Amino acid sequence: MTSAMRVCLILLPLLVLCGCSENSTGPAEVKWDRDTCDRCGMVLSDHFHAAQVRGGPAGGKTRVYKFDDIGGAVAWLSEQEWNEVAGTELWVTDHRDGHWIDGFTATYLYGQMTPMDFGFGAQTEAAEGGINFEAMRS
Repeated sequence: MTSAMRVCLILLPLLVLCGCSENSTGPAEVKWDRDTCDRCGMVLSDHFHAAQVRGGPAGGKTRVYKFDDIGGAVAWLSEQEWNEVAGTELWVTDHRDGHWIDGFTATYLYGQMTPMDFGFGAQTEAAEGGINFEAMRS
């Protein structure tokens, strides 16, 4: 066995482990039109009204839950015993361009056409008629 082959055999498992690790914070990658909603089972295909919750019980392992509609994510989160545990994250897509933004600090606009008909779109900037997370949650 050549030294180059030995190096490859040593490095290959390390590369595999690095490639499989997921961030412990922030939104996870969504496989659009393949990943399904953790609330209703529908495929995630709307890039402009999707959401993710990253969290879990205090002191326990956290995971990412994906949703096809912001309203569905908020309704689902309110049913979890750990919904107010420090470190719980809510990520939503901006209704204008689909990039991920912090759902707890976003401004929500009602009247959007959304997959589950909750009707909320999110954006980072304040807007006339926009409401904050607490108002949207209620």
